[in-house]
Amino acid sequence: RSVRDAHEIADDLARREIKLSIGGPVHDPTDPMGKLLFNVLAMISEFEADLIRMRTREGMKVAKAKGRLRGKQPKLSAKQEEHLLELHAAGEHSKAELPELFSVGRSTVYRAIERGRLRNANHGSP
Repeated sequence: RSVRDAHEIADDLARREIKLSIGGPVHDPTDPMGKLLFNVLAMISEFEADLIRMRTREGMKVAKAKGRLRGKQPKLSAKQEEHLLELHAAGEHSKAELPELFSVGRSTVYRAIERGRLRNANHGSP
């Protein structure tokens, strides 16, 4: 969340005449002290979110430099995907049978078939 989001929330609370109670005292978002509290909380929250984003980006850069940032690994190896495409092209198995045959989800089969089509289209094969 950002400071802008916090202002929208505080405005909504004020419109609905809702007050905030933190550890006993009640804070009204319409009075000066309540506004100050909401602004301070919003700034701290936005600062923390920015720090998390910055640390995540730095961590990803370090991991990438070390060769450890590879992303999600494919469910099918290149050979398995090639075999799946051969079976599909030969018409030996339906799209409904292929996921069970390769122990993967339907979407994995559809993505593999689409990748195969794109490869064939880029290489001029039928």
